[in-house]
Amino acid sequence: MGGSTIVDKLLEIEGVKKYFPVRGGILSREVAFIHAVDDVSFDIYEGQTFGLVGESGCGKTTLGRCILLLIQPTAGKIIFSGQNLLDLKKREIRKLRSQMAMIFQDPYSSLNPRMTVSDIIGKPLQIHKVARGRERRRRVMELMKKVGLSSEHLYRYPHEFSGGQKQRIGIARALAVNPKLVVADEPVAALDVSVRAGILNLMKDLQKEFGLTYLFISHDLSVVKHICDKVAAMYLGKIIEIAETEELFTNPLHPYTKALISAIPIPDPTVRVEKIVLPGEPSTPINPPPGCRFHKRCSHATERCRKISPDLVEISKGHYVACHNLNT
Repeated sequence: MGGSTIVDKLLEIEGVKKYFPVRGGILSREVAFIHAVDDVSFDIYEGQTFGLVGESGCGKTTLGRCILLLIQPTAGKIIFSGQNLLDLKKREIRKLRSQMAMIFQDPYSSLNPRMTVSDIIGKPLQIHKVARGRERRRRVMELMKKVGLSSEHLYRYPHEFSGGQKQRIGIARALAVNPKLVVADEPVAALDVSVRAGILNLMKDLQKEFGLTYLFISHDLSVVKHICDKVAAMYLGKIIEIAETEELFTNPLHPYTKALISAIPIPDPTVRVEKIVLPGEPSTPINPPPGCRFHKRCSHATERCRKISPDLVEISKGHYVACHNLNT
């Protein structure tokens, strides 16, 4: 697990919210809001791989895009290298863009089919005016070598590559301008199982070499356990548990986290693990009612859980849980 030595806070997320309006009626007025991300806070340190897990629709990707300002948060603070991004002007944000990058989930749709590999990887260098001409070509070839591609791939188009090779191109593009923070949104979810290990090992090697910090978004806990130093579990827009990876997997406390971990496949047919099957379906994120977001699926829910949203409280050193039954 892990990467470089953890030193200082690189990213501080404080009370971040993202609400999407739901429109209806003849005049298309706002009739409700989708609470995609609702009052989320956590810190990521330099050199750390911070995992963000949860089922589809919980707000993981939306939060990652908010952090990079690909979409504008509704409220909160995103403090990157000591600066609140939401207080900066466009020109100031543009200067910081080169320090942040994203690896997208789908390597097929994240690459422009009309551009060669040389143009795809070189585009960030052009936009941020880092290199041009021969220097740009040299830098592109260097990046291709780092991710396991050769110079013969330089002028090929995305459709000429396999899924794993496409994702390597995406990683090279993300690293083009030497970012500090990389948001990896399900970077191996669309790949064959046989290819995933190679991509994950590549990411770990690049982290050590370049001192990268990752926000690793995934629904696959077996992958998260392999690559992350710290993990936050998310449910319907809220963080419900945060802990160091080993602590979270050996001692999950929130009922939802326990269910997620119990669902991890064990590659040994002789080992039987009792899986926790949660009743019902997740509540709608459209104008959610007060109380714990998980209470409708929790066998331990009380009247307090139905009325009051629990705070994220430190139960033991570095282990935070949002659950009334554990916080009392």
